[in-house]
Amino acid sequence: MGTVEYDHDAALRFITCGSVDDGKSTLIGRLLVDSRAVLQDQLASVSKSGAADLALFTDGLSAEREQGITIDVAYRYFATPTRKFIIGDTPGHEQYTRNMVTAASSADAAVVLVDATKLKWQNPGLELLPQTRRHTLLVNLLRVPSIVFAVNKLDAVDDPTVAFNNIRGALEKFTAAAGVQARAVVPISALQGHNVVEAQPGWCGYEGLALLPLLEQLDVTPAENAEAFAFPVQWVEKFSASADTSQGRRVFWGRVATGEVRPGQQVTVLPSGQSATVAQVLDHARKPGEVAARHSAGIVLDREVDVSRGDWLLAPGAFEPSRELSATVAWMDDEPLVAGRAYWALHGHRWVKVKVKRIVHKLDVNTLAEEDADRLEPNGIGHVELALQEPLATLPFARSRALGALVLVDTASHKTSGAVLVR
Repeated sequence: MGTVEYDHDAALRFITCGSVDDGKSTLIGRLLVDSRAVLQDQLASVSKSGAADLALFTDGLSAEREQGITIDVAYRYFATPTRKFIIGDTPGHEQYTRNMVTAASSADAAVVLVDATKLKWQNPGLELLPQTRRHTLLVNLLRVPSIVFAVNKLDAVDDPTVAFNNIRGALEKFTAAAGVQARAVVPISALQGHNVVEAQPGWCGYEGLALLPLLEQLDVTPAENAEAFAFPVQWVEKFSASADTSQGRRVFWGRVATGEVRPGQQVTVLPSGQSATVAQVLDHARKPGEVAARHSAGIVLDREVDVSRGDWLLAPGAFEPSRELSATVAWMDDEPLVAGRAYWALHGHRWVKVKVKRIVHKLDVNTLAEEDADRLEPNGIGHVELALQEPLATLPFARSRALGALVLVDTASHKTSGAVLVR
């Protein structure tokens, strides 16, 4: 049997999520210590009475240390001999769901922690915590490619094997009902280090990989090269002095969202509708060539057309810009979302005014049922119809993470109010 080849050159970006005090920060601390990504002086600085408080490696804000909860997303970097990792430690508190959504939107994988001590683990028909359900639904909605459940604190229950089997059964029942595909359910003890970096064969009746070796095998999110070309203009370099690379014309810089760009192909400008031909493509180091999705590019057109920051360069005829959107919204504002309200919407680097036409339904995170609703409360998830002041070229989020996502921003407070996923 041949071995599977993984792209170890690309760092795996993953987040930890779950309810408050499930041990997310402690797990990351354990990963850093046991993979030897922490220096001795760092270890000494978080040690109390000879024992390291692992959570302090990520809880960097003074308010986090005082309250004992994670408030903001903390990113940490570490590497094993076979893989580089970027970890996002996200808040478990319902009040900070918006921070978790921000981190999940760019993640390749999510480790959802489940605290065995908070559940009636003796009961085969036990109920999961609402926040475990909410975070699992959110990372699934945000198309995080790999979801791994880590059942934590099994060292603190009387019968860890029974606890793990019952919790795993509840997770499998929930994911089957929700249409969520989980990569694995792993029993761990972040505090003791069981099954985090080194496997504990047979512990809790589990014979699979420990968490870190499992993460080493996960794929990064594939670039959307198969979709038609779309490019959000981030910066316009006006009449570059380096005529050898731009022929003295303006260079439009940004990151290719979908498809690829090469000299000679036709493009259409949104919103003006003008057309032009790509004369030259520069990569991030200003070298001429072709550039594919998820890579930065500078594009020189064959003629001067009106293009500004926020405009899109698109493959002609591949998109149907629309002023009507049907979308799933993860609501993050403190004020409820109601029909008739107006917001700013950000798509790529383009801002447009948007009005909430109708709230079709909300999702009950406990039963997964769609319920009639006239508002979305903070941290609610629902189906909403939006009317845009100007057309946007979008794709369903299930097809394109790059073109199917928008952010809603309050017009008065400028706070991020919601994550929009085009249906």
